[in-house]
Amino acid sequence: MNKKPLLIYDGDCGFCRRWIERWRLLTGEIVDYAPYQEVGEKYSEISTESFQKSVQLIETDGNIFSGAEAVFRTLWLAGKSPWLLWLYKKFPIFKGVSEWGYRLVAENRSFFSHLTRLSWGDDLSPSAYFYSRSLFLRALGLVYFFAFFSLALQSRGLLGANGILPFEQFLSLVTQRYGLERYLMLPTLAWLYQGDAMLVFLTVGGVLLSLVLIAGFWPAPTLFLLWFFYLSLVNIARDFLSFQWDILLLEAGFIAFFLAPRVRHLREAGKNFAPPAIFVWLIQWLLFRLNFSSGFAKLASGDPNWRNLTALTYHYETQPLPTWIGWFAHQLPANFHYFSAVVMFGMELLIPFLIFSPRRLRSFAAVCLIGFQMLIMLTGNYCFFNLLAISLCLFLIDDQTWHKFFPRLPLLSSPEVQRSWPVWLVKPVGIFLILTSVAAMSNQLQIPLPGSKAIGAVYRVFAPFHLVNHYGLFAVMTTKRPEIIIEGSNDKENWEPYEFRYKAGDLKTKPGFILPHQPRLDWQMWFAALNSYKANPWFIHFCVRLLKGSPDVLSLLKTNPFPNAPPHYLRARVYEYHFTDLKTQRQFGFWWERELMGLYCPVMSLRDTSR
Repeated sequence: MNKKPLLIYDGDCGFCRRWIERWRLLTGEIVDYAPYQEVGEKYSEISTESFQKSVQLIETDGNIFSGAEAVFRTLWLAGKSPWLLWLYKKFPIFKGVSEWGYRLVAENRSFFSHLTRLSWGDDLSPSAYFYSRSLFLRALGLVYFFAFFSLALQSRGLLGANGILPFEQFLSLVTQRYGLERYLMLPTLAWLYQGDAMLVFLTVGGVLLSLVLIAGFWPAPTLFLLWFFYLSLVNIARDFLSFQWDILLLEAGFIAFFLAPRVRHLREAGKNFAPPAIFVWLIQWLLFRLNFSSGFAKLASGDPNWRNLTALTYHYETQPLPTWIGWFAHQLPANFHYFSAVVMFGMELLIPFLIFSPRRLRSFAAVCLIGFQMLIMLTGNYCFFNLLAISLCLFLIDDQTWHKFFPRLPLLSSPEVQRSWPVWLVKPVGIFLILTSVAAMSNQLQIPLPGSKAIGAVYRVFAPFHLVNHYGLFAVMTTKRPEIIIEGSNDKENWEPYEFRYKAGDLKTKPGFILPHQPRLDWQMWFAALNSYKANPWFIHFCVRLLKGSPDVLSLLKTNPFPNAPPHYLRARVYEYHFTDLKTQRQFGFWWERELMGLYCPVMSLRDTSR
């Protein structure tokens, strides 16, 4: 009898030897390995032909297993991917497919050896993510910094007592309607104090915490506080923090908390605090969902502009805050836009599958997705979204790849036991996130799964925490660009416009770069123009604040045409904006042209709004 399970392989097969070295690293001291050329004589019950056809696993009780079952049992003995052996035993179809696949590889070892080299490179060791984690956590700290700093500049005008949507009024209404359940329905630190000082505490506190994370100090508690601070703002801001990158930041931030080592500084993590594999996979799964869901949503929406590949002939002009590079991109021929749409679908529907592929293909996916995000950054202002998406891509690049390009970086081997967090915490949380995210994805893809109703019920309970979210950017392409121009008057005859800082207004204002800052009011004005003012109650509140001359709200604008006293009347008119062409821009300096469409809402005064 063997003291340990013994896996016997063909020592003359280079392909086998390379994979055995990988398995040695996975199983450690739990399983012994030997070529049949050295030990085959001890096991006369196994023929030489059997040794040459497949690996043979001999367990300590003398039981012998071969082929795919031997592989799955070896991994199971080491506690790696036990679900493979479970599927093999429970489902005959999986068993049959596994053995067929094993035979296919065994009979074509030369081909699959070349394929392995192409996909993995020369190093088949299991991926480690010590450096990727450190880079990701610091990059996430940078994203948090931009998000909080941007909000710190706007929070009083958006949510303060004299802002557009005062959060204390909102919380007061929630309190009147709900009892103690309100704390679970709307988790936020703002319940502790409902005043403008809370906005300062949350935004400035978030800025300081993000700097601590960038510096690498106390990563785990800092990440939890950053997540809870941002959650507190999202849950009181309503329309102004309802964007997909806001919930993406919350979901990524929660996963990052479990990726972080419990040490005083990131450099102390060393090789003893490997990121839990399940949460590394969850980050990669989040990146897959973000991209694939966006591509799928475009097709599932039925929008003919995506179906016939004409969407990008409108996109650069009609997106919320284009850049001047977006203006030039709009001037390119239609065929270029058709080709770009094909490339975009490839990036969102095909490349994401490489996220779960071997090392080289996974790195290729990282290059493609990072390049894709950089192109988006050049043509449009999407605040911190692009930087956040790029940060997620860092977990597609393992330490072995970093070491190849930066040989001075020492390779840190992942420990056998995950020590960053106890298993009793990591596994339940990880499994919960996997089940709910898979259910959410299957619901979007309209693929029913067993138990989805029960999982959906649990998902709804935790929905206010935004732990798992739905994604699908630009599912329907806007083909026109209506813009709301707000004007004030004291006599209803002479009207003066309020200029916004960043949205289209003055025809000679060059579209600029403002990322990673997000002017929340300018963005909401873009959405408001796509619907009636009745569908945007916040817009009326905004106009009332202008009529009252609120300094906090006026600080969100570029100009105040009534510096001495607010106007008696306010009106909002809608124009349809278009980019000019190259000839017009060079000759007259106009970046935009517009056509009046009519009133957006009736003329207002404080007397009207007080009724």
